[in-house]
Amino acid sequence: MLKIKAFAYNPFQTNCYILSDESGEAIVIDPSFSNSAEEAEFDAYITDNQLKLVGAYNTHLHFDHCFGLGHIKKKYGLDYAAHFAGLQFIKGAAQQASIYGVQIKEIEAPAIEITDKDRIAFGNSELRILNTPGHANGSLCFVSDSERFVITGDVLFRESIGRTDLPTGNLDLLLASIHEKLFVLDGDYKVYPGHGPSTTIAQEIAGNPFLKFGEIH
Repeated sequence: MLKIKAFAYNPFQTNCYILSDESGEAIVIDPSFSNSAEEAEFDAYITDNQLKLVGAYNTHLHFDHCFGLGHIKKKYGLDYAAHFAGLQFIKGAAQQASIYGVQIKEIEAPAIEITDKDRIAFGNSELRILNTPGHANGSLCFVSDSERFVITGDVLFRESIGRTDLPTGNLDLLLASIHEKLFVLDGDYKVYPGHGPSTTIAQEIAGNPFLKFGEIH
């Protein structure tokens, strides 16, 4: 059985998810911790739960989702995986962050590319991958059909959707991703977004103010 631990890290309160199962193996999705206290909290969870971190993955490559990648490499010896369509976002990431008054080190490019043709396997668990552009090129969502949840990054939030005013943002693409990739999941699938609280597919079909009762508008 998969266990999900969520932390909200950095000035943008970006959700970082640790997924683990009974095997003791774990992965991190969007390692967003940005200072030593947040790193220590993350490491303590891994240690206290006797987990072996075996993979690091990003829903997309906006810098607020990438703060902790250097620590993951240094502490755990792990390269991270992401869709290469988003590589432009980590080129000059420090300069981009400075616009928001945040200082970070430059971010290395992902060593591993993943797309919807791939699966993420660890321990006794597996996630499938959805290509979901619109918020940003290279946006991915990660689905567990056995545990009935989806990690959506900045594609879909509780009562909101990802912004489309940043480079490569496209509202039509985003709405298509939501309706064609996410809203075809059963309503009881839990949604774990890149920011804010969790929700369900049914809740968002019924009441997301940016979407009209499951219809694109």
